[in-house]
Amino acid sequence: MRILIKKKEIAPCTVEISNTFESLHAHVRFNNGAIIYPGDEVLVHGRPIKAPYGKIVKEDREATILRATALERVWTKIIGKLEFMEICEFSFTEEVSL
Repeated sequence: MRILIKKKEIAPCTVEISNTFESLHAHVRFNNGAIIYPGDEVLVHGRPIKAPYGKIVKEDREATILRATALERVWTKIIGKLEFMEICEFSFTEEVSL
């Protein structure tokens, strides 16, 4: 029964860390084409990667993907939509605050 059982996958990946004036980011690309869905968890194995200022560092690693159960996936989607609506509660005015 897939509703309550989590599935674990091992996937090769490439980690890219950028610490430049133009961009500060960290990305993980799965080399086997794995796709992450709402509620899934990813653990990239290995030592922490540190990119000195002005550099972009890329390393090949292995990652464990822990797939969410069907119930967790539905719950994550519901909560995500509620959180998004909370973010949308803003307004713009043409008045200048002093």
